[in-house]
Amino acid sequence: MKKLINLTLIAMACLAVACHKDATLTKLQPVAFTGPLTSTTTSVDITPADTASNVITFNWPAVVYPYKSHVTYTLQVDLSTDTIGASPWANAQSVTIGSDVLTKTYKGSDFNTLAIAAGIAANDTGKLVVRVQAYQDRYANSKPITISVITYKPAVVVPPFNAGYPILYLPGDYQSWLPNAIVPSAFGTAAAPTAGVYPAAASASIYEGYIYEPSGGTYQFKFTNAPDWNHITYGDSGTPGLLSPTSTTNLALPGAGLYEVSANPVTLAWTYTLTTWAIIGDATPNGWNAETEMTFIPSKMAYTIKLNMLKSGSFKFRANNAWVIDFGINGTTNRIQYADNPIFGSNPINNMTVPADGSYTITLYLGDPNDYYYTAVLN
Repeated sequence: MKKLINLTLIAMACLAVACHKDATLTKLQPVAFTGPLTSTTTSVDITPADTASNVITFNWPAVVYPYKSHVTYTLQVDLSTDTIGASPWANAQSVTIGSDVLTKTYKGSDFNTLAIAAGIAANDTGKLVVRVQAYQDRYANSKPITISVITYKPAVVVPPFNAGYPILYLPGDYQSWLPNAIVPSAFGTAAAPTAGVYPAAASASIYEGYIYEPSGGTYQFKFTNAPDWNHITYGDSGTPGLLSPTSTTNLALPGAGLYEVSANPVTLAWTYTLTTWAIIGDATPNGWNAETEMTFIPSKMAYTIKLNMLKSGSFKFRANNAWVIDFGINGTTNRIQYADNPIFGSNPINNMTVPADGSYTITLYLGDPNDYYYTAVLN
């Protein structure tokens, strides 16, 4: 009996040793892209004219996994500042491309939407970092590439005529007399603006907006209350400053430039003021005693400047070197309002500020009277 017990113990020990020798640790083998992510361009300047056109294509090689199965690829887009730190790529815009798909082409409107969602403001310039992520039973990431992007602000969708939305249209020589061109001319080009309608900043039947007249034209236009020639058309009455809803004579501006225009369909009064814009304030190098002229960008209906700014000061935008037409801010957003304007009167609102000292690119956008705004980007 003792011999039998010993044999049993020996057998159990041998079995334990055998099991120990057979135990192995299975490790997933690393996988990687076999080549770089590439793009057809490294710089994209998007305009509404590119809405239906291909502006950029991304290509990448396949990732080979140990098992023969489909691989899902996802394009990730982010700002460079979000791809480092404790949570890199946490804010990335992820676009699932599909199984075994190795390319992605973007049309202008889609890439503009993606860039804005990733963090580049509308009508602004920035850099996107792009990578591709592969997945089967584990993730593999391509090396990122950087794309410089200039975005545009999507046009306001104008409701149908008589929908109650306050609007006047400004068809004219500068945009080929097209009242149905409902994309604000802020998004056209200096040589050939593609539109001339402005959603109105309505206040007691007053309609106001900015119109850019490039040199070389007749500088003539009309107001219409619908995006066609079949409703009310306001022309020149023959009396300075007054419209006529029956006149066939065009209105005219005195020459090229950016004009603030207004119209009142009730009193038939209209005005125009040629404007140039500047920045002024103790946040700027010249203080409150001298303004700093800004540069006009016709394709964006915007004035811009690059200068050193101080957090301890504040600033405003003003036209024509005078406190007659100027912008302040109401609240903490970058949506601005007139502090002074002969059309709307005075409005006691705040000055603008910057969050930190430094060199900024500051841009004032005047293309949409329902949404005047500015950006201050730290260089």
